[in-house]
Amino acid sequence: MTYTCCVSPDEPLNFETWYREIHPRLITLLAATAGEVDLACEAADEALARAYERWAQVSRMASPTGWTYRVALNVVRRRARRRALERRLVGRPRREDVPGPSGELWLLVAELPLRQRTAVLLRHVGQLTEQEIAEVMDVARGTVSSTLRAAYQRLAIAVADNEAMLKESANE
Repeated sequence: MTYTCCVSPDEPLNFETWYREIHPRLITLLAATAGEVDLACEAADEALARAYERWAQVSRMASPTGWTYRVALNVVRRRARRRALERRLVGRPRREDVPGPSGELWLLVAELPLRQRTAVLLRHVGQLTEQEIAEVMDVARGTVSSTLRAAYQRLAIAVADNEAMLKESANE
């Protein structure tokens, strides 16, 4: 993964500088992926704390940002499974609001299957390359490419359907 911060490649990566750059993108990505801002904040905090604890090793990785995204997504998955189990056992209602990127397109992205949604968000919110997404999601680069292509096809159909509905309601 190429790191695009304001430091030169010759300088050691400074945690504070890196943290300021990655934190808002990480929260946005996780909120859109998880559908819950609280869960996104918890996962981001845990992933960044782990990165800080291991900064000597993480800062030398080819992709400190990719490693942190991967840790955070694993935290989201683990906590989401635990919360789903708690809801089933306690009978609490599920939150239906979708935080994160706003707008009609992002609402459509939120309806994609988890793998497609994650790939789209890593690409467009996380600004990662397909290779970087492959590393974060622990899949082959070709899988990322086909996942993104399938997601874009679904989104194109959904956008076309929405436009058709708008035209119909305008004609009525």
